[in-house]
Amino acid sequence: MDKPFYSWEDFTSNFGKEMISADDVYATMKKSGLKDFTYSKFDYHFVSNDKKKLEDLNKFILGHYDYEFVEFTMFGDLHELRGLTNEIPITNDNLLYWALDMAKRGMEFDCKLDGYGSAPNNESPTLPDFSKEKEDYYFNKAIELYNRGDLSGSIFNWSIVLQINPNDPNSYYSRAIVKNELYTWKSAIRDYDKAIELAPDFSDAIVNRATVKDENGDYEGAIEDYNKAIALDANNSMAYFNRGNTNFNMGNKTRACEDWNKAHELGDETAAERIAANCRNSP
Repeated sequence: MDKPFYSWEDFTSNFGKEMISADDVYATMKKSGLKDFTYSKFDYHFVSNDKKKLEDLNKFILGHYDYEFVEFTMFGDLHELRGLTNEIPITNDNLLYWALDMAKRGMEFDCKLDGYGSAPNNESPTLPDFSKEKEDYYFNKAIELYNRGDLSGSIFNWSIVLQINPNDPNSYYSRAIVKNELYTWKSAIRDYDKAIELAPDFSDAIVNRATVKDENGDYEGAIEDYNKAIALDANNSMAYFNRGNTNFNMGNKTRACEDWNKAHELGDETAAERIAANCRNSP
């Protein structure tokens, strides 16, 4: 198999650089007079060693994002894709998540995000409508974009909702899901924290936060959250199943099997595989 042009390892090793680059672009725009949430289009560039990879990436982007294809060119020995985004409400976080979203999509097609830029209209900026009446519009728009695969676009719109109503737990919860998909788990945890602070009985947020903690090695924190979710709903099969996974990760096989058996008893069929593989008493 040929060596990838831009592998998962390349993506992870450059992750911090992408974040710094986004911060630098935003800082430059702020110095030029940018007002946060100004809508602006971004010119973006991807490169790869194979034009077909860029063609496939372009097809995906056009099918999932409201972006425009500009051209394919050569950049030295590399093939280059140039495109143009739709109007993005620029903030530091929004630009960061857009860049991470594009870098992730590029990596999935063995292409590298190579640059981007914008010249927003700072003299007469266009901003979102932050009136209370538009809260549901932006929330539903975020769901629509997420379902289409436009991850950063969904974040933009949930962030607008939170400008309108900073006490909406559902927007924090939803945005946390996408942030975790873009590998910023600490920021996702902070959004889950806020959702749970606003709605202490928000069991889905508690279970999701526990799962993120487990994925990142905070097993004790995950167990604490799963216990909270089960205290809220003793029939929460997902909480039992996931707590079983965390117990297993901690080396506590007996408790893991107890949780998986309880999850299976409550109707979680996926628990049967874990029980059959790891527990003596299979269902």
